[in-house]
Amino acid sequence: MNAFAADAPHRIAVVIPSYKVRRHILAVIAAIGPEVERVYVVDDRCPDASGDFVEQHCRDPRVRVLRHEINQGVGGAVMTGYAAAVAEGYTIAVKIDGDGQMDPRLLPLFVRPILEGRADYTKGNRFYDLAQIQRMPALRLIGNAGLSFLSKLSTGYWHLFDPTNGYTAIDTRVAAHLPTQRISRRYFFETDLLFRLNIARAAVVDVPMDAVYADEESNLKISKIFGEFLVKHVRNFIKRIFYNYFLRDMSAASLELAFGAALMAFGLGFGAWKWLSSAQAGIATPAGSVMLAALPVIVGLQFVLAFIAFDVASVPARPIAPYLPDPARLRAGTPQDGSAQEASPQDASV
Repeated sequence: MNAFAADAPHRIAVVIPSYKVRRHILAVIAAIGPEVERVYVVDDRCPDASGDFVEQHCRDPRVRVLRHEINQGVGGAVMTGYAAAVAEGYTIAVKIDGDGQMDPRLLPLFVRPILEGRADYTKGNRFYDLAQIQRMPALRLIGNAGLSFLSKLSTGYWHLFDPTNGYTAIDTRVAAHLPTQRISRRYFFETDLLFRLNIARAAVVDVPMDAVYADEESNLKISKIFGEFLVKHVRNFIKRIFYNYFLRDMSAASLELAFGAALMAFGLGFGAWKWLSSAQAGIATPAGSVMLAALPVIVGLQFVLAFIAFDVASVPARPIAPYLPDPARLRAGTPQDGSAQEASPQDASV
């Protein structure tokens, strides 16, 4: 952890969403190392009054309690913490849950790729060490595997796994430019945030970590949210493809997808029509009709596979944070890149 002392320009803040975590949150705060300057505890209208509990029993001067008048979900709590970190000039915001499942001592591992200029955003991956997977409940393991595949499709980060993992770190220059009002506020938050980061072409890195399962109760029930997540993944996939390959940029991959989808649609539609016609007439479908249906499907599938290969290879790898204006300097009116810019107001309401 001494490595942080030598990098003075970087100021690290921790965001802890606080909802029904009263039993564990003080221990989580106590385990946060000295490299962190600020700890935001966001009381998301907690029925246990966890914000008051922290103020009464925590003597750590770094802790600041933020409160929501209305419950906004984990995403809303994190966005409030991000806004506060941006407003107060912190350069990296780390999100840690207050239920004790995330070891605060791992924080340097999440921050290091950002400090080294290799990532804009980092997230935990509990599936990296195969020996540790046996400790994960079976239902959660299967659910996370399915959600991870859907996440790869919808977010475009094919190299990432464990999308619902909430142990994350972000460069606040990137956080300041996220469309905070459009990001999902509930359990889809982590995955929806990845989708928004891909649209911004931010570099994201997985950080191996072990999960801790003790006496805490998870509010996330994969069996209940899988259908909702599926609909939102499909929506984000369509939006990502449209934004990245047709609205903002056009490439050979765009043509491959368009031609491939059109050929497959024609082949399947024509084949279904001919099959129904033959079935109603009680005769076999002519070989020519079968070939006329099959050939477009085969060629179209090849185009679509080529597009997928291009999409997998085009995962954002270069961090965008160095090319974004510093929110603190904008507020102070300091010119960026040698030219004067006006400060744009940031949503720092808490």
